Amino acid sequence: MPLLQPLLLSSALFGIGVYGVLSRRNAVLALMGVELMLNAVMLNLVAFDVWLRDSLLTGQVFTLFVIALAAAEIGLGLAIVLRLFRAYGTVDVDALADDRRADPVHVT
Repeated sequence: MPLLQPLLLSSALFGIGVYGVLSRRNAVLALMGVELMLNAVMLNLVAFDVWLRDSLLTGQVFTLFVIALAAAEIGLGLAIVLRLFRAYGTVDVDALADDRRADPVHVT
């Protein structure tokens, strides 16, 4: 398998993820951008594993670790976003940065 096609696809996914993180004001969409970047990394790991014909399947094992990391990241990230929404009433990152000195609404 030629290495160029997966690398181009991975580069495109990573670029879209970076754009999503840097341009979105919504925290949930920024988390989706991080997930796209992690998917690009996983694609690179598997592509290089196949290209190098590694007998230990190191790239695929690291991909499983990245999948576990992504699952933990999205669970923790969504918990933080829900807590911020309950406290401030918005998930707009710019509004949260402006209101960081204001007292949040008391949540019980």
